[in-house]
Amino acid sequence: MSELIKEPIESFGLFSKDKKKSLFSKIGIVGAGKDGRNIIRLTSSAGLEVIFIEVNRERIDFAFERLSAGLDSRIENWGLTPVEKRAILGRIKGSTDYADLKDCDFVIECIRYDDVTGERNTSLRRQAFQEIENVVSPEAIIATNSTTVIISELASVLKHKERCVSMHFPVAHPDAKILELVKGAYTTREVYDKVLLFARLINYEIIDVNESNGLVSMRLMVVLLNEACRMLMEKTAKMESIDRLTVVSYGMRIGIFRMADIIGIEKLVCLMEDMFNEYGDQKYKPNPILWRLYRTKQLGIPTGKGFFIYNKDGVLVAPNPFFN
Repeated sequence: MSELIKEPIESFGLFSKDKKKSLFSKIGIVGAGKDGRNIIRLTSSAGLEVIFIEVNRERIDFAFERLSAGLDSRIENWGLTPVEKRAILGRIKGSTDYADLKDCDFVIECIRYDDVTGERNTSLRRQAFQEIENVVSPEAIIATNSTTVIISELASVLKHKERCVSMHFPVAHPDAKILELVKGAYTTREVYDKVLLFARLINYEIIDVNESNGLVSMRLMVVLLNEACRMLMEKTAKMESIDRLTVVSYGMRIGIFRMADIIGIEKLVCLMEDMFNEYGDQKYKPNPILWRLYRTKQLGIPTGKGFFIYNKDGVLVAPNPFFN
């Protein structure tokens, strides 16, 4: 059977020359770690075409494996159908070449945290911003998904600084549809309004935040975590009891210790140190328990052990006997 020839048909339309490209027709993601995969999933689930950049083919294949597994979980627990899963994955492409971002009108940098230190390299991210600007149109929006890096610093190296914003998805949960949006020193109102439209497209609510280390979500979260760790050190209550109380009393979807395991102990320690250095307030200084977990590589779900023990699928098995 002869090979099927595929040819774009837009140019044959009667009114093609007057037809404008729809806003957010293609989204680019740089970095497909946990945060990047969450954004890939939610944008493709909203019907948007997505292309993500990774360092090699192995990382691309791993990202697709994790995306597929995550969608399988939604089939089991959230009513997603196998047909919808195929459609979502069909809208996603992976590449190692920044040039493949050229048709994107919105690119979000999500370079992974270092697996050992928990840090995100600012110079590497600045370089990613320059790589993105070299291939996208002047009208394309460039964003970083971050809580600590100041967007104005990343935008300062670009020719079109006004198109840069910072955004943060506080909770990777299907029903927690809220994100923090930060305008930089150069960000125009037009760009900000376009990102508001993007939020509506993916059915998310925006919280407007001024440039600040930790934004709102992490500044609140780490103070609660530090106090919970302090009570654990004082043996005020068992870890499971503290976790349960934060769920029942405060309506949190998961307990504060479980949340720390999901975010990653190494990330939290580095974020908290950044906030402590920025604000000079002891309440942001990582509790000794967090340092103990960090130094013993008990980093949460990725390592199978943090405040709790997890199986290979990330399912909670038991409390960590480390705290008995």
